Amino acid sequence: MVALIVGIVFLAFAVISVIPGPLGWWADVLAFLRGSLPVLAVLVGLVSVFIGIADIKDRMAARKEEALEEAEDKTGDKAGKA
Repeated sequence: MVALIVGIVFLAFAVISVIPGPLGWWADVLAFLRGSLPVLAVLVGLVSVFIGIADIKDRMAARKEEALEEAEDKTGDKAGKA
């Protein structure tokens, strides 16, 4: 319950601080957003690259595992027939 009240208070402060009036921080908020977008884009790009590399490694490992299983099946079939 305390967390809900604190959250509502912080939301109210955020709204009051950006509307024209007592604090009028809207210009500062816009400047912060403009400055943070390139940094956010770099972070999202890096995460995407790392996820892509991990996906490629997983696919290669799966292909190797499938090839190994196929080789074991072939040798197992030949041993069973002989």
